[in-house]
Amino acid sequence: MNSRRSWLVFAVAMLAYLVAVLHRTSLGVAAVEATERFGVTAAALSSLAVVQLVVYAALQVPVGVMIDRVGPRFLIVLGAALMTVGQVTLALAPTLEVAVLGRIGVGAGDAMTFLSCIRLLATWFEGRTLPIATQVLGTSGQVGQILSALPLVAALHAFGWTNTYLGIAALSVVVIIVVLIAVQSRASESHEVATWRASLRQLRESLARPGTQLGFWSHFVSQPSVTMIALLWGFPFFSVGLGYGPTGAALLLTLVVVVAGLAGPVLGLLSARFPFRRSTLVLGIVGTMAVVWAAVLGWPGQPPLWLVVLLVVVIAIGGPGALIGFDFARTFNPMRSMGSASGVVNVGGFTASFTIMLLVGFALDAIDHVRGGSGVPVELYSLDSFRIAFLAQYLVVGFGVVMLLRARRRTRALLHEEEGITVPPLWVALVRAWRRRSA
Repeated sequence: MNSRRSWLVFAVAMLAYLVAVLHRTSLGVAAVEATERFGVTAAALSSLAVVQLVVYAALQVPVGVMIDRVGPRFLIVLGAALMTVGQVTLALAPTLEVAVLGRIGVGAGDAMTFLSCIRLLATWFEGRTLPIATQVLGTSGQVGQILSALPLVAALHAFGWTNTYLGIAALSVVVIIVVLIAVQSRASESHEVATWRASLRQLRESLARPGTQLGFWSHFVSQPSVTMIALLWGFPFFSVGLGYGPTGAALLLTLVVVVAGLAGPVLGLLSARFPFRRSTLVLGIVGTMAVVWAAVLGWPGQPPLWLVVLLVVVIAIGGPGALIGFDFARTFNPMRSMGSASGVVNVGGFTASFTIMLLVGFALDAIDHVRGGSGVPVELYSLDSFRIAFLAQYLVVGFGVVMLLRARRRTRALLHEEEGITVPPLWVALVRAWRRRSA
């Protein structure tokens, strides 16, 4: 644990996740090109991205069970192979229907990668190092999002659709080779689960734990805004809706990754230092996002650049904020069912994400139809249309916040019942801390 070998495994896990994020977000900056290439509406384009996330979310629990059964190394390799096939299919796709098949492959492979990397870290790290390593993994993986911004936009213009996506596919082949050479399963992994029946029993136990549910809803409310922006609607919103053009949009998407990279380790330290205030941290992040989104969408006329930058900064923090959900899974579940619990948690954010992405696509098409139905990107992706479409976030995330508060109440009640730990309201804890310092 926490050895030099552990850090080598950590570096390989970062590479695997980085490439997976590149695959996942590679369609977002090509949204306008895809609209013209396949001649589709906004709703059809959103379905291309949504089907990827639906597959991703649907496979989280089965993948979690498989991790507990066969180990993370095998699934990282299998995931990279599926993403290779998916990107090759997208690169050569002559129609939207074939492109959908490609994104299904990408979603399936992506579904196997992050959970496997999380489990890999839990096997090789322990103590306070683990939540920090998890945050750094999630954050550093977003370098793949940087590669899907400015470099991918440049590659699309220089080499075209087919060559660009074939090049991305080749990166997963590199991941397969590196993982097979550098990562070896630990002896302890092969004896944790004896049968598939035992795996399913552990899944049911994980689902029943309030702490797992708290992780699910924490992920549900924190992730969708940044995922929606990074995977699909950010590029047309920034480039067309706000009029910043492809370069400006790519820079803002890059800023998302930079901020997430800075915020991730900080949130990891806070989670390790204040484990009973993790849900409060999540609620603070979500509340701030709601306020800044309201300011941008309600601003009369064109919102100023500083406010848009503030929005990017705030939603970027939601990415590493969502990783706190996995820390709940780790805290409230034994190691033998970590994969299952992490799979349950990961369903949350991506379910919220694809729901919002789909609602935004339908809203944009409906608004365009009311205005005459031209389908031209400059009208389809107008700022006024996005002002209405993005309100879908408040419905979905608002529901998630209510469920998070319910799960937190049950989790704290169970802590008090089983371990005698009482978590007072934040204001009570702050008053007590102030009195101690005064004394």
